[in-house]
Amino acid sequence: MLDTLKNSFVECGGRERARVLMDEGTFRELLGPFEGLESPHLEPQGIVPQSDDGVVIGKGKIEGRPAVVISIEGSFQGGGIGEVSGAKIAGALEMALVENKAGHTIYPIFIFDTGGVRLQEANYGLLSIAEIGAAIVALREYVPVIGVIPGKIGAFGGMSINAGLCSTLIITREGRLGLNGPEVIEQEAGIQEFDSTDRKRIWGTIGGRQRVVSGFADIEAEDDIASFRKAILSAILQGPVEKPRSSQVDRYLSFISSINTSEVLTPQKVQDLWATSEFYHSEYHQTNKNNVVKIKSRGHRWFNLLSAGSKNISEVPSVLCSDSKIGDVSVRFLAVVPDESSRFPRARSGEFGLEQGWMIAKHVRDAIEEDKYKEEKRSIVAVVDVPSQAYGYREELLGIHQACAAAADAYATARLAGHPVIAFIPGKAISGAFLSHGLQANRLIALDDEGVNVHVMSKKSAARITQRTIEELEEATKKVPSMAYDIRSFEKLGALHELISDLNADAPGEADRDVIFNRIQAAIKDIQNCPPDLSSRLSSDFAKKGGRSASILVRKMLADQW
Repeated sequence: MLDTLKNSFVECGGRERARVLMDEGTFRELLGPFEGLESPHLEPQGIVPQSDDGVVIGKGKIEGRPAVVISIEGSFQGGGIGEVSGAKIAGALEMALVENKAGHTIYPIFIFDTGGVRLQEANYGLLSIAEIGAAIVALREYVPVIGVIPGKIGAFGGMSINAGLCSTLIITREGRLGLNGPEVIEQEAGIQEFDSTDRKRIWGTIGGRQRVVSGFADIEAEDDIASFRKAILSAILQGPVEKPRSSQVDRYLSFISSINTSEVLTPQKVQDLWATSEFYHSEYHQTNKNNVVKIKSRGHRWFNLLSAGSKNISEVPSVLCSDSKIGDVSVRFLAVVPDESSRFPRARSGEFGLEQGWMIAKHVRDAIEEDKYKEEKRSIVAVVDVPSQAYGYREELLGIHQACAAAADAYATARLAGHPVIAFIPGKAISGAFLSHGLQANRLIALDDEGVNVHVMSKKSAARITQRTIEELEEATKKVPSMAYDIRSFEKLGALHELISDLNADAPGEADRDVIFNRIQAAIKDIQNCPPDLSSRLSSDFAKKGGRSASILVRKMLADQW
């Protein structure tokens, strides 16, 4: 008689998922619960911490091959990423990178079960997710980075961007993958945009089967431990992926440009369009080159000032790209700005959306390719004034998380290829938009101004997700600086290279421009004396004096136990 009983992988907890993927008797946990590495930021808010902070790191073997499994426990804080949990993930990937660089092959398996940033730690989560993404991009050059989305929660928020960076993505039919959860879209855009109680529509938009057939995941696995092991082994045997999904800019631009935004978009239509998409053909019109347009944001004004006299070569009005000079240094400036005529209505006020992500990726990768054989690579300056990512049904169906991953990947790839990458922040730097456009830079420079904000999401959405009032959230920022929106609180976390005061943020002139030019030149020189990763964010004075204490400790302990 045929035995049809299966061992569910979805129903396993985070620790059990890591253990059952390994060959029997080979699993060894690093930084386990008895180490007591709890988040220091939860108790001050009246939240009970967990002794492993919701992340399990296990070393062992899969079919005799050395592997490290990173498993997120979705039952703790919704799998949200804070400082400790994020440092465990980034640290494990960084250690795997060191091993592979030294010729000792070890395969990273990343099990997602997360809503994204842990809102109670806010900007710590943003920094951690950027560091995780940086490690994935670097590690992919040596071995495939295999992402697994079993089900229950799925992969949302900034962690969906990191899922989009993986070499191979395995998902169940029950799994979900999207940048913005249905509840957040409903909060930001209204129930008419996305009804968070419509389960059928949710799975038809971001469910595992739809993600595989529309080009956003690779393998649909059955909910069975043996099936997952088989899928993972097939990805291991495939070896490093020559062109990961987040670098396939031409195909995804072709896919996005084929959308008729005046028609109702259905999951089946998306599947059909993906199946026929091939290569992007530019539809660049001369009118898009004109810089004589009404300035509608602070970032737009600063971009025009910094790149004055240089031609805007972007074909999408909401993305600006110009090549210029700062002294003798060649620079490519990039910005995302409002466009009231955007094909995608949810991205008309400067939000980071589908076209913005893929076009930013194109312009950065064009610079990488053009400078490939040049001894001196041009610097890339991202002018950051992005109020958020775009919230919408169409955006999720068409994979906004992947568009964001493409931009993050391009910036990280440029950094690793020797291009000095600098983010200049004169305005808003919020959520997935900042993760995509700015947080992969070698150095972050910001204006000291009350209009400069860094955070995970709007206060209204954060209150809804954490089930708090806005007043309670604001009170918590007094105890945990990472939850605050102002740039001086963000500076205390140690990631800023420089905070610049006494400039006219809203109406800058030539003197203000010259100050920024000088600071960019200084940052470029500083970059040239450092490794092309994000480690400087952990070695700054603010970081060492308490801003990233837990992140530094976790990495040290992980290295000791590795």
